[in-house]
This record gives sequence, C-alpha cells and structure tokens, in this order.
Amino acid sequence: MIDAAIDDRIRDAVARGAVMAMSLSGGKDSTAAAFAVNAILDAAGHPRSRRIAVHADLGSAEWRETPATVEAVAAALGLQLSVVRQTRHDLVGRWHDRFERGLARYAALKTLCLIGPWSSAKLRFCTSEAKTAVITRFLKSQFAGQEVISVIGIRRAENPARRLAPVSADDPRLTCRAGTRGLIWHPLVDWSANDVFALHEREQLPLHIAYTRYGSTRLSCAACVLASERDLEASASCAGNAALFGTLVDLEARSTFSFQPGQWLADIADGIISPAQRDAVSAGKIRAAERRQLEAALPPGLRYVKGWPQRMPTTVEADDLARVRSITADHHGLSTPYRRGPAVRDRFAELIAAKPS
Repeated sequence: MIDAAIDDRIRDAVARGAVMAMSLSGGKDSTAAAFAVNAILDAAGHPRSRRIAVHADLGSAEWRETPATVEAVAAALGLQLSVVRQTRHDLVGRWHDRFERGLARYAALKTLCLIGPWSSAKLRFCTSEAKTAVITRFLKSQFAGQEVISVIGIRRAENPARRLAPVSADDPRLTCRAGTRGLIWHPLVDWSANDVFALHEREQLPLHIAYTRYGSTRLSCAACVLASERDLEASASCAGNAALFGTLVDLEARSTFSFQPGQWLADIADGIISPAQRDAVSAGKIRAAERRQLEAALPPGLRYVKGWPQRMPTTVEADDLARVRSITADHHGLSTPYRRGPAVRDRFAELIAAKPS
C-alpha cells in the first residue's frame, strides 16, 4: 500500500464516489500524487470512470517535451486526459499584455510608478489565472452538481510557504449554484523529493527530461519566475528552450525590468542570446537603475496604497513627479500630458474627485 496522506473527509468522499481530478503538470510530484491516489482508490473500490487527469497547458512557456510527458503519464496510469488552456493568450502573451497595460496606465497617471510585466512570488497570476482558474472552470463545466476532489502534488518540504499545507481543504472555487462542491487533496504532503524519485524508479513512471537530461530539481515553465538560478541554467542549456529565452530577454530589455528580482534572465542565457540582445539588455539595465533611483526619491505619502491617491502633491512634489515621469516616459517613447507640475496636480485632483465617498 502506498503511504499517502489521507483524512476522514477524503475517505468519505471516496466512499461517495466523488470525481477525482488529478492535476498533471508533467513534473515528478504531480505524477507521484496521481499514482499514489490511484492505488488508494483501487483498494477502496472507487470506479475508474470517476477519475480524470487534467493538464493546464501554458503554451510557449512550457518545455516542448511537457505535452508528450503528460500524455505518457496519463496513459501509464490509465487516466483519461483533458488539456485545458487560456483562450485569450498564453503565459508569455499575458506577460506582454501586462506590460502594455502598465505603460498605458503610467501614461494616463493612473499609477505612480511603472509596473513590470512579470509575475512573482507575491503576484502568482501565472498559477492563479493560467492554471487554477482554467482548471476550475473546466471542472465546474464538466461535473456540474457533483462532488469533485482536486488532487494536487505539493509537499511540505518543498519550501517554507508549504510547510503547513493540510492533507485536505475546502475548495470554494468549485462551489457554485449548480450544486458543484469540491475539496483539495494533497496526498504527498509528508513526502521528500527522494521519496518521489524512488517511486518513479520503482514503478518505472515517465520522468521529464528536465530531470533526467538537464538536472533540474523541479519542473515548471521552461523559464519560471520562481526557479532557482541552477534550474534556469539547466533550462537554458536545452536547445528547445532557446526561442523562449530569447523572447523573454527581449521583454527584459524593452521593459527595463529583470525577469526575477535581482536576476536578469539575459545573464543566465548569455551564451544563447545575440550580441544585439546583450547590448539592448545593457541599455535596459542602465535605465532600470535610473528608474529605481528616481522612484526611490519620491515622497512616501504619494506612493500607491489601497485607495490611492491619498492626498494632493505639493507644488514642489508635483514638479518632481513630472520630472521623474518624463524621464521614464522618454525611455519607453510614451506620449503623456503629465510632464509639468500643474498638469500633475490637476490629474491628482481628478483622481481624488473620482474616488467613492
């Protein structure tokens, strides 16, 4: 019997024949979680017809080998596979779109400082929008009015943020007026990475080449904003990821925002980018340093908080804002009417007047 974590409410849901939706990313943990849960469900007499595998495809951000790996895992486990994705744009498109919207907001003085394109540890829309929300919509559509258990392969040992991860939790995102209700199940919370790799070896489960050929410690996007430097280097060494790295380096240069805080993807990918890209990133780094220095000198009382803006800038402050914003606008070729102190003050007055009372 597989030593997977389970609690009473998951046992009860299994006994009721709840749908088991196993999220497959192509990574080692999701594969191990699906295998472990399959073993538990088989022992409990849970019908195979009530189990599916779901993969959220992130498009051009994925390793090229990920779709085939996911298909191989689902086939090995005997699970019907459904692949879901964002319909408007993939993750790379989302990063570009976020920056374009940020430029427009900056030009309209709807935000004080320029916003970069990237997701981050604090702003994980790469997960919430491109994975969780898409999978949730699919499950609610396919299993309206039913009980659905989302099986997710996270482990407490992965990082400090997950050390208190429960065995199960309510999933309010699956609850709707159609009567659909759901739980999240984390069967691997007590496992180590060695446990996961040992299961793959023992059961001959498909393992992504990110691990076997390139030595990655985890699988995510080919270039992940949360990846370690070692894993980014491993990914950059794969020829199939070169086009993605080139696209993201171009966005670093254009946006003047590094892919990770304090880490430029261009430095990781220095051996695979062109001389022109190196020059563009060098210019972007200079502009980034200038922008950060200018923004750091802005008055704290004018910085963004919920309900911004909180007050009018003084005449001197408005002149400083206009100067700083003009420099950043020129870096990006932006047309903006707020290049003089009086125009900045007028805009703040408009924003304050438009706030709900």
